[in-house]
Amino acid sequence: MNAAQSSVLISLLASLAATASAQDVQSPMGKAVPGLDASQVNLFDVGKTIFNKPFSQAEGRGPNFNDGACNGCHNFPTAGGSSTKFVTRFGVAATVNTPFDGLDSLGGSLLQAESNDPQNCAESVPPQANVVIHRITPPCFGFGLIEAIPDAAIAANEANPPSALVSGKVHWVGALEAPLGPPRAGRFGWKAQVPTVLTFSGDASGNEMGLTNRLLPTEQAPNGDAVLLAQCDTTADPEDGPDAFGYDFIDRMTHFQRYLAAPPQTPRNGMTGEAIFNSIGCADCHIQSFTTGAAPEAALSNKTIKVYSDFLLHDVGSLGDDIAQGAASGKEFRTPPLWGLLPRAISGLLHDGRANGGTAEQNLDSAIVAHDGEAAASRNAYLALNPTQQGQLHGFLLSLGRLEFDFERDNDIDDFDWFFIFPDFNGPVNAYSPDHPAATNDVDQDGDFDIRDVGAFQRGYTGQ
Repeated sequence: MNAAQSSVLISLLASLAATASAQDVQSPMGKAVPGLDASQVNLFDVGKTIFNKPFSQAEGRGPNFNDGACNGCHNFPTAGGSSTKFVTRFGVAATVNTPFDGLDSLGGSLLQAESNDPQNCAESVPPQANVVIHRITPPCFGFGLIEAIPDAAIAANEANPPSALVSGKVHWVGALEAPLGPPRAGRFGWKAQVPTVLTFSGDASGNEMGLTNRLLPTEQAPNGDAVLLAQCDTTADPEDGPDAFGYDFIDRMTHFQRYLAAPPQTPRNGMTGEAIFNSIGCADCHIQSFTTGAAPEAALSNKTIKVYSDFLLHDVGSLGDDIAQGAASGKEFRTPPLWGLLPRAISGLLHDGRANGGTAEQNLDSAIVAHDGEAAASRNAYLALNPTQQGQLHGFLLSLGRLEFDFERDNDIDDFDWFFIFPDFNGPVNAYSPDHPAATNDVDQDGDFDIRDVGAFQRGYTGQ
């Protein structure tokens, strides 16, 4: 089929689809959550622009930092995503008699690896540190929906463990914006050390960008050296302040992240791999769904979201990084949400991105095999699966973050996708099970790629 034929066919099918019943397509990652009002959409759009903005030294970046823009670390497959860029954490490992020491007096436990003045102000890992690890950046998709999960819903999973082998715990932490308020159930960060999107924004602004703000008004001294800080920091604190509309930078960051849509999942249900996922115990920690509570925005309230996490801390054994944060020990990690997994499987998995360098399927295999501690039984059950079953499990996991019609798996719908998926058009035949590769084109999941689905393709292609 040449380009001219393709154009004629898509035009014909799209015109026919105009008479068919509408089926909503899912939002690509990086888009706003559906249902926002006009003022909220504006906050999202302005926030996205500022999220992508690189800050200069004159604007308060530094003196030491890890990146000068939010999207320097949150950029794959689009703004708000993850990346292969890592941060370095360090400290002195816990022993039988002593707790973990983050070497706070020496600037720990997060290394700010970049500097406005590398020759005079650069930070380094203190020689006392016997633990030095890397962590990659987690994505921000669906953050407002995650924040809207009631604390009680997360705590219920601690109170009702799925088995004797799994005993996660809530990481109760305070929000920076409400230091005198009651602790909240942590849900963001590798150790569930952050309870709200605003705290996430304030913490990242101060610690990753060196931009002091109303939540973290004090600059981090290079390796804890206050004299050096006075020499290297030329901007008065706090460096973040209100814009013409009264919003600080951290508020703008929060608007964008809060209103990011949940990642797509295609097919939306019915894959054999999910049944296998459940049967080998993965769902004991990677719980499929939560229902959000009452949020200030209707678009975030009372929504069922398929996050595939319990947001609890679990002992992961040898997979731990020996860095303690708050009540989270060096052997504990929060169950990472699996929604939006596809791009991470392509670029690298696990907290340090070690499962990388292969195909998405190979990286998944590496990540699963590395599971330990409370996840060891599920890992062993995975290893006992035959190759077909393992492939079916991989297929399900790679549906998490995949957009309908996205043959290229690049988080958009374009001419190239149409070229490859058009041969799968089969009309009302009911030939495609959720496990069939063409099921990604079956938006209404009725077993075929028909005129209604083509109408959905047209709406996804044009964004209307």
